[in-house]
Order: sequence, then structure tokens, then C-alpha cells
Amino acid sequence: MLAVVKMPHIDIQIEGDIPPKLLAVLQAEYGENVQLSFDSDEETIDVFETGWYQEIKSQMTPGDNLRIYRQNHGWTQAQLGEKLGGVRRQHISNMERGHRAISIATARKLTF
Repeated sequence: MLAVVKMPHIDIQIEGDIPPKLLAVLQAEYGENVQLSFDSDEETIDVFETGWYQEIKSQMTPGDNLRIYRQNHGWTQAQLGEKLGGVRRQHISNMERGHRAISIATARKLTF
């Protein structure tokens, strides 16, 4: 019986300062298929000044910010409600969806 296996194209990209030992291993394994390119493009941009960021920021609502804040801390809506002094989960959900305003008092409590 004969089995033919077609190998898929392998594309490995490593950026930064690559140790010579790693380069030697790659060249030993893949031979002439290893391609090195040196990119001297050091130009960086501030993402906060891009049109993309400004557009996304203009579409964000206070409820979106509340949800992101909660998720970044790994809290459920119920856990956030407890931390805010016993606010019900449904109330948090309504604030996140924009159905209920976030009071100034609640916003101040979020700085804990």
C-alpha cells in the first residue's frame, strides 16, 4: 500500500532579535527555504491619534465603557453590583445596554 501525504506550506515569522542558535536550527531543518529579511522601519504612531481610534471612541457609550471596565476586572454583572453597594444584576445590565443612565454617584464608586 502506498500513502501519499502532501505537506502544507509552513510559514513561520519571528520578529525581533533572533538568537543565532535558533537561526542555525531553522536553517539546519529547512535549508535554503529559510528567508531572512531585515526591516529597518522604526516608525511608530500613537494609536490614540489615528482616525480609526477616533471613530471607535466616538461610537463608545458610557454603557460600553462600563462593560469593558467590568470585563477587564473579570467580574460578572452580579459581582460588580455587589462592589457598587448592592446594585442588582439587572440594573447593571440595563446600564451596560444604555437603557438606564449611570449616575454620578455610581460613576464615582467605579474609581475603587
